[in-house]
Amino acid sequence: MEAEYDVIVIGTGVAGPVCANKLARYDMKVAIVDSREYGGTCALRGCVPKKVLVGVAELVERTEKFHAVGAVDCAASINWKKLIELKETFVDFQPAQKEAEYGQKGIDTYHGQARFLSPDTITIGDKQLKAKYIFIATGGIPKPLEFKGHEHLVTSEDFLELETLPKRILFAGGGYISFEFAHVAARAGAEVTILQRGKHILKHFDSDMTDLLTKASEEAGIKIHTEHVVIAVDKVGNEYVVTAATPAGEETFICDLVVHGSGRIPALEGMDLEKGNVELENGGIAVNEFMQSVSNPKVYAGGDCVKIGAPLTPIASLQGTVAASNILSGNTKTVDYNGVPSAVFTIPTLASVGISLEKADEKYDVYFHDTSDWYTSRRLQENISATKVIVEKETGKIAGAHLLGSEAAEVINIFAMAMRLGITLDEFKKVVYVFPTMASDIQHMIRK
Repeated sequence: MEAEYDVIVIGTGVAGPVCANKLARYDMKVAIVDSREYGGTCALRGCVPKKVLVGVAELVERTEKFHAVGAVDCAASINWKKLIELKETFVDFQPAQKEAEYGQKGIDTYHGQARFLSPDTITIGDKQLKAKYIFIATGGIPKPLEFKGHEHLVTSEDFLELETLPKRILFAGGGYISFEFAHVAARAGAEVTILQRGKHILKHFDSDMTDLLTKASEEAGIKIHTEHVVIAVDKVGNEYVVTAATPAGEETFICDLVVHGSGRIPALEGMDLEKGNVELENGGIAVNEFMQSVSNPKVYAGGDCVKIGAPLTPIASLQGTVAASNILSGNTKTVDYNGVPSAVFTIPTLASVGISLEKADEKYDVYFHDTSDWYTSRRLQENISATKVIVEKETGKIAGAHLLGSEAAEVINIFAMAMRLGITLDEFKKVVYVFPTMASDIQHMIRK
């Protein structure tokens, strides 16, 4: 069976639906396909369900701190089974709802593995679909591991499905997945260890801030070991023995669960990309500035399956929007990556936008403040918090901002807006904020 479309979209995460919905609004005949349930990682297996767990962990942390000073009579604890059940209420309805919404917009839906048959044709099982354009947005998957016993590790997706939380949990890798779930697990009563292969955790974030986050993590009971490379995992009875190579030799750790936190790669396996003349670069689809394949002009791609731009939900959305515009009107639009913020939802939250610098130089001013004694932090019993704002001397424009604190993920958006709009520091100082809020602290963050 063969069907013809203007555009076939492969992937229903973030970039794919953004592209498909925009094209459908312009009366293009669109099909969308996914090898898994509709919704993608962010909605079903990542950002959305994870934040539900984080919210409860934050409540427990805050209650414990107020209990410690006598302001709350009893400490809180997490009922893991009930928490996972709560998480499911944010997830389980989404695949059917999203598929129904596509139908309402006139988008044809398919399920199964999409494979290229030629540069403009794919197969899905016994179905054959041909299109003027194909947009690939298949997302990412956990990076394959090669050490002995790698099959014993569970992924972040598996973690979100745990019916009971093991007592001792080890995270292999020191990236944002490990830290976010480690902070949740620690507040749920688990003994948590993180093994990071390099010298620094969260390598894409400001080192001054990650040093403070390390301190906050250790105060929460999380054990962090840098320069520890996992080389083997052995199952002994109901326990796991994890062996790591360190500068001083091998070291072993005993735990009840080992979680894969060693990064993700583009999810492109099984697509027969060579038949579609779709070239790869650094493991992702090679695209130009218009999000178009460099080898097949009929193909566009966006999201975690490409290597340009950070693997963030907002960037996937931007790329999907730009690809749709270029499919509609020719290659005229590019993605503006300036001022795209990101956050690690630890406790406290670490949020960042723009460049990072440890100290001022001839081009930039650096405004760093330890805010642990500021009202915003003290009222929440938050003993570790800080801000760093980086300003370009010549233009007075904000070049970067890094925040560590309970409201950091919200306030970073204000700095991101200033960067995208090119607002100068003098103009920024004119803004009036609701007081008392962390946003009202901005006036102090941008002063030495």
